[in-house]
Amino acid sequence: MDHLKIALIGAGSVSFAPPTIRDLLLNERLNSVPLEICLMDIQEAPCRVSQAYAVAVAQKLGRSAKITATTSLEQALEGAHFVVTAIEKERYFYWSQDFHIPRKYGSNQIYGENGGPGGMFHTLRNLGPLLEIAHAMERLCPEAWLINYSNPEAKLVEAITRLTRIRCVGLCHGIYMGLEQLSRFLEIPPKDLEVAACGLNHFGWFQSIRHRHTGEDLYPLLKEKERQADWLADWDELALSRVLLRVYGLYPYPGANHIGEYIRWADAFLAGALMQYFYDPLTEDPWKTGRIPEFVYSASSLREKPLFARAASPAASPGEAPFALTAEELTPSHEVGVPIIESIAFDAPRELLAVNLPNRGSIPGLPDDMVVELPARADGAGLHPRQMAPLPAAITEMIRLQGVIHQLIIEAYVEQSRNKLLQAVLLDPTTPPYRNAVAMINEMCELQKDVLPPLRW
Repeated sequence: MDHLKIALIGAGSVSFAPPTIRDLLLNERLNSVPLEICLMDIQEAPCRVSQAYAVAVAQKLGRSAKITATTSLEQALEGAHFVVTAIEKERYFYWSQDFHIPRKYGSNQIYGENGGPGGMFHTLRNLGPLLEIAHAMERLCPEAWLINYSNPEAKLVEAITRLTRIRCVGLCHGIYMGLEQLSRFLEIPPKDLEVAACGLNHFGWFQSIRHRHTGEDLYPLLKEKERQADWLADWDELALSRVLLRVYGLYPYPGANHIGEYIRWADAFLAGALMQYFYDPLTEDPWKTGRIPEFVYSASSLREKPLFARAASPAASPGEAPFALTAEELTPSHEVGVPIIESIAFDAPRELLAVNLPNRGSIPGLPDDMVVELPARADGAGLHPRQMAPLPAAITEMIRLQGVIHQLIIEAYVEQSRNKLLQAVLLDPTTPPYRNAVAMINEMCELQKDVLPPLRW
């Protein structure tokens, strides 16, 4: 390419904007041609913060990239070659509802981000904005690739591939969390492990684990070491995965919070489930006051908390870059969005451990149109999923069921139908009883009416 424009939509994202900006400016190939990075967010202040950060990184690295910021989606997309999305509106406010309301009506879901009833509402909230971006791309940059980091990854990417003509890939770093767990059990550095894994985003399975240098099959050693390990060690992260390894013979990833969203009985293996967004209903009403309870990922990661909170530091002024630049920070992240851009733009072949793409027969036994997570090769012609061996029958059926739920949620959005949403809820392994499911849908549609599509019975 003689020039390159990359649009980052959701430039206010604390999780993905800074590492994406750094990765873009650190990449030698991308900066070997005139490069424009356009940062777009619906709010001007966080967009300007990210722009100031990007300018500081560029100056530190001596890059000449053009860095712009805008609140106009059309301006950001005009002429873009790649579009990176990491969007969420009032994430923790609505996510806390995704946690609590289904439980209130008898669902035993955990986490409520990608799976279960909570994941369904999360999908319906994010689907409208992402489809708006994809439809705008059809008009303004129809040949561009959409690289999505927004959750629920599989459901959103599947909707985009079904409802638009845009080429889209979903990315998640969950497989690296699984690799770290394997490394701990095996006592072998992650860099020395060679794996092949596939399945559903946040519900992936390692089909093979080998030593990179010797080729040794490490599954026998993993099973031996897992049996030797203390049951209570890092319970919230590892216990469910260990049980699944014993039952199905394969180790899953990324961890109990995510895997458990797709399993009816998983709540017994997450000790910290009731601490997530905990509040006392006697004295607190977070969705009226807007004071959202603290999010706790797991009991394992809960830090020692003082009885009385220390005084908080003053908030940064609008427009002030929130990250100090040090030499240590200016290193590539572990995200693969920018490496994919490099591979496609410069025809630089690269093997990828996990991407989210339509199955198209790559994982036997799963629907062709279902978006799955699997290895792929990236090059100038795009992304090429790797053909995988079949997963065990029971695992295949758990994932296939989620594919039907994907389809029903997309139909619920298109048809504006609470009935289709109810069908999806009743099919889910963590479903509440029928009457409770109807009441749950009605309450969630009222609580989130400002961000959900208009759904009717």
